[in-house]
Amino acid sequence: MSESAEIRSVATRKPNWPEIVIAVGVLVAFCYFAEWELAVVLVSMLLAYILTPVVDLLSWAKVPSGVGSAIAVLLLVGAGYGVAYFSYNQASSFVDNLPKYSKEIGSVVRPFRQRAETFQHNTESALRGTEFPATPPVNTVQIRTESSWTDQLPHEVGSFSREVLALSFIPFLVYFMLTWGHHARAATVMLFSMKNRHAAYTTLGLISSMIRSFILGNFLVGLFISAVSTLVFAMLHVPFFYVVGVISGFLSLVPYLGLLLAMIAPVTVSLGQLSSSGLLAAVLAVAVLHLLGINVLYPKFLGSRLRLNPLAVTVALLFWGWLWGAMGLVLAIPITAAMKIIFDHVEALQPYGNWLGE
Repeated sequence: MSESAEIRSVATRKPNWPEIVIAVGVLVAFCYFAEWELAVVLVSMLLAYILTPVVDLLSWAKVPSGVGSAIAVLLLVGAGYGVAYFSYNQASSFVDNLPKYSKEIGSVVRPFRQRAETFQHNTESALRGTEFPATPPVNTVQIRTESSWTDQLPHEVGSFSREVLALSFIPFLVYFMLTWGHHARAATVMLFSMKNRHAAYTTLGLISSMIRSFILGNFLVGLFISAVSTLVFAMLHVPFFYVVGVISGFLSLVPYLGLLLAMIAPVTVSLGQLSSSGLLAAVLAVAVLHLLGINVLYPKFLGSRLRLNPLAVTVALLFWGWLWGAMGLVLAIPITAAMKIIFDHVEALQPYGNWLGE
């Protein structure tokens, strides 16, 4: 068989669907069992993209790349420690003041609880066909087995130590990604054949631009919503408005669940402290800012880079949320957008890229 005939034979060969299904199953299983490891690598990549402008600025100031990367990582660790310390102090302050709020919160929640208990009682009575609940048999013996905390302790400690060990790699991964990023990109391109290297280089560049736009866009939109939320909560005299506004603003960016998550903090601290009109005003402010951010600001900053249709985004959130939980919801959109860029530059996968696109 001549070379041209062999090439035509390979080009017209039908895909082997059993092999594709097995390969996809193996890939999903790998992602499932290596959840923390892969999540740490992806989070480190996002942080490296965030710190790249800092390293570039230090390089412009004649600071060596290794030293600049170390300074950027130290700034990241310091910022993380500062946020954790501030959050811990505010949480401690809230817990210390919680007894003062518990009476007011209880007075608000109690009527709803009583109505729920009455509804349950009436439902049970209707199902039994009597006005009063039936008396349980006297000779009924219920045995409940509860595992001791000593049995659960090794499992919890092992899981916690695994997570801490995985998270401890983030600063080192970020440092090496900053110092060896250009080498890794060039080496990755060299893995491809000569005719495909330009497409690989272009694809990696588009993915890098998409990730930078994703991070910067989310930060700017979250910062705007947080600032306006803090101002509104301060005017409404919401307790801890300077913390609640920031939490509500950035949680509002979580796809589909953002509106609900953004309301939890202001509603929790406002129960018993604000009047019904004030609480309603806080809820309306969260809803309006969420809709403004998702429907106006988010497409303006990120729409031209992501180009994902709503169905693809929803499916991606369901899949990665099922696979990795909360971390999957955070990483679902950039992972799916990167997949679309790859699909668009691989001829055999372009139909899948078109399906993901707008």
